[in-house]
Amino acid sequence: MIVPGSNSQALGAALAAETGRSLADVRYERFPDGERMASTPGIDSAVHRAVVVASTTADTAYVELLQLQDAAREAGADELVTVLPYMRYGRQEHAFEHGQPVSARAVARAVSTGTDRVVLVNPHEASVTDFFDVPCAVVDAAPRLAAPLPANLTDPLFLSPDAGAVALAESARDAYGRGGVDFFQKVRHSGTEVEITPGDADVSGRDVIVVDDIVATGTTMSESVGLLTDRGADGVYVTCVHPLLARNARTKLERAGVSAIYGTDTIEREVTATSVAPTVADAL
Repeated sequence: MIVPGSNSQALGAALAAETGRSLADVRYERFPDGERMASTPGIDSAVHRAVVVASTTADTAYVELLQLQDAAREAGADELVTVLPYMRYGRQEHAFEHGQPVSARAVARAVSTGTDRVVLVNPHEASVTDFFDVPCAVVDAAPRLAAPLPANLTDPLFLSPDAGAVALAESARDAYGRGGVDFFQKVRHSGTEVEITPGDADVSGRDVIVVDDIVATGTTMSESVGLLTDRGADGVYVTCVHPLLARNARTKLERAGVSAIYGTDTIEREVTATSVAPTVADAL
């Protein structure tokens, strides 16, 4: 049975359809004092395996996730798999200053208490898998980013914002079936200041697809789009696994001249154009 969190209802339905599993009746409630309760009143006690699918896009989503894990156990599930399509705090994988917490470790340990196995979709830092106290698998949804792209792109170039994301660009390119791969040189001077240096590839007259795991504030990505436009790119398409698009990120990208923005349903947004359900289903 698929048990979706409130932030992953579309993905939960897609995963149920992909796997042929039933979709749990989940209720998301809030008490007058502000406390939350996520429950599965209609879950069949004969269901021995439950898959909780919950993107933790907000702090409260972790509370909801822990409740759904406990509710599934209470209903009789002997085996429980937790899918984190998007893991909040996943980028805080070490203490940046003395006395600070390793937040990814803290939330991973909490999630581990209620599950037998965890599946992560493209975590920003692969090392976060080590923080879970149960087996943790990572799946790559980058190939899914090729699906919404126009079929008639001109001499496409799949470009990652930095060297660390080249594998994502290659995965998307391979799924698309043709095109080159390159990357920007990115130097982070602080938490908010990033310097971007264009690569050597000629983008004039070409369609460029910028591929990344997450677009958060959109600052770095919009600067990349602007640079590519200045260098004569015919069209610039932004694709990402996790379209967080915090605050005015969408506006930044549109002002930079982006042709289109495509994301997956790890975070359900207006730009969600493809589902990671087939990829996650293979890991179950």
